[in-house]
Amino acid sequence: MRYVFIIQGEGRGHLTQAMSLEHLLVSHGHEVVCMLVGKSKSRILPSFFEKSVHAPVRYFETINFVASHNQKRPNPAGTFFYNASIWFRFLPSIKYISRTVKEFAPDVVVNFYEMLGTIACGGLGVPIVCIGHQFFFLHKDCHIPEIGYEGHLGLDLFSKAIAAKATKILALSFRPMPDDRRFKVMPPLLRNEVLEYRASDGSPREGLRSGNYILGYMLNPGFADEILKWHGAHPEVPLHFFWDRKSEAPVTVVDETLAFYYLDDKEFLRQMAGCKAYASTAGFESICEAMYLGKPLLMVPTHIEQKCNAYDATVGVRFNPSMPQGIRPAVTASTFDIDRLLSFAENEYLPDPSFISWVRSADSLFLRELTEF
Repeated sequence: MRYVFIIQGEGRGHLTQAMSLEHLLVSHGHEVVCMLVGKSKSRILPSFFEKSVHAPVRYFETINFVASHNQKRPNPAGTFFYNASIWFRFLPSIKYISRTVKEFAPDVVVNFYEMLGTIACGGLGVPIVCIGHQFFFLHKDCHIPEIGYEGHLGLDLFSKAIAAKATKILALSFRPMPDDRRFKVMPPLLRNEVLEYRASDGSPREGLRSGNYILGYMLNPGFADEILKWHGAHPEVPLHFFWDRKSEAPVTVVDETLAFYYLDDKEFLRQMAGCKAYASTAGFESICEAMYLGKPLLMVPTHIEQKCNAYDATVGVRFNPSMPQGIRPAVTASTFDIDRLLSFAENEYLPDPSFISWVRSADSLFLRELTEF
């Protein structure tokens, strides 16, 4: 079968999911004929993506996320009003997506949470499969609180709009759950490079160890001030942080125990496999990678989607009676509180023993859903 991927380019999660799915489909005799990636002026797409995929990649302008004044979090109101004011600029993108899909004539379009892809492909008569963890928040057994999570109803409406024309909706989840209406609950889509750090029985392979350094990933570079402040008080603790701030060198070395790295996925994964613990802005993909590799995790959500991710990864486990009691793979904070992470890693961390087998079931489940219509 022939597939076209349409991918939201914000962050790295949707990109790495697309990389994983392309590898799976191609290894079973199918073909990904084109990847259409939404980009915006506020983000530089990581170079590892084009180097890792085999299908031709084409880009289109999509929704811009407007950052707050401190460059730490998106500004929801600013994002809405800015994009509403320039909606006409997305019309060429919609036409371009539609024209490209017609050109490649795929059997299936796979949409990784890109709104313009839904608008462009809704009337083309091609089966559309929507993939994303965001769809799990629409599941009847996912109980996101009203208080403290204002905005999740808007996120749910956005997810429903993206899935409106979908033939199938694949809701990525941290744990197995029964399907709900149109939503099929699926494992995370992790890359082979991640999976290979464990043997088929889940035991660690070479390179997967607990080192002496803390690894971090921050999509928004404004958090660097927090890291520098903590480092000034604790210079003895090695810190390795990845960000998407492009500089002349791939590594910005502050001193012997602190360095900032421009996002390189292979180096990032190698360092995650060897770190003591991991701090992140609560993107679904990196949470799953850390959980699979058995790393204590601090999540620092920057917007409502990441707050829901963090809630699902920590509190959401309580709503599944089939899960073992006492699991605590992660903790949340409002800042990059490395003290909290170190305390959690040493005193509270309890991994989910079933997560590894759930992740490793992905191949057969995704092949079935993407080839049977």
